[in-house]
Amino acid sequence: MKQVNMQTRCRNVQSRISLRVSAVARPSKIVSKPSVSMNIRKTSELKLNSSAVPLFTVAAAEAIRELIQPQADYFKTLDLPEALVHWGHPGNMMVVLLAMGGYGALVKGWTIRTSTDEAAVAEAKDMHPKLAAGMFIFFALGAVGGMMSLLMQDKPIFESPHVLTGLGGLSLLAVQATLPAFFASQGKSARDVHAYLGTSILGLFVVHAGLGLQLGLSL
Repeated sequence: MKQVNMQTRCRNVQSRISLRVSAVARPSKIVSKPSVSMNIRKTSELKLNSSAVPLFTVAAAEAIRELIQPQADYFKTLDLPEALVHWGHPGNMMVVLLAMGGYGALVKGWTIRTSTDEAAVAEAKDMHPKLAAGMFIFFALGAVGGMMSLLMQDKPIFESPHVLTGLGGLSLLAVQATLPAFFASQGKSARDVHAYLGTSILGLFVVHAGLGLQLGLSL
């Protein structure tokens, strides 16, 4: 009888121990939760980093906006006609593109390369650099005027393809202006690059004008 009681007690002790062991082992399922939260955190950080705008771009845009904003605020107090504020910039730039770019840079530039008329070539050599330089200056001033026009209409800057093509075109024009310095040393190759790059830049500004018209109609 005692032996039976001892066996029963041993079984009860074993069952209690197994229950305690299972109770201790059961929280092992919870241990995996921190790894899940770490994965979620890493995923969210990856998405944040991949979608973030580079800080230097934001800083440059903000610096330019702060520089132009006071002038834009002043001109807003003058109660200028809405049509002038809205279409003044594209109208002026179109004149510069056609007169200084199309005639002065493109026509006169290719006249120097292709014409056999010595008088026409001499005239083109005199007018071409002056009108091309004027185009660059007025385009640079026009870029400031265009951004000011957007600010006067309470619109953001640097958020349209029109602005990007304009800045790209100005950068290429700066490169184009340095090429004549290599004419004497590089000869025909430098002149070829100057001619074809200049033609391509004007093509880019035609696209730029089309994007500007699209932007103006969307405001």
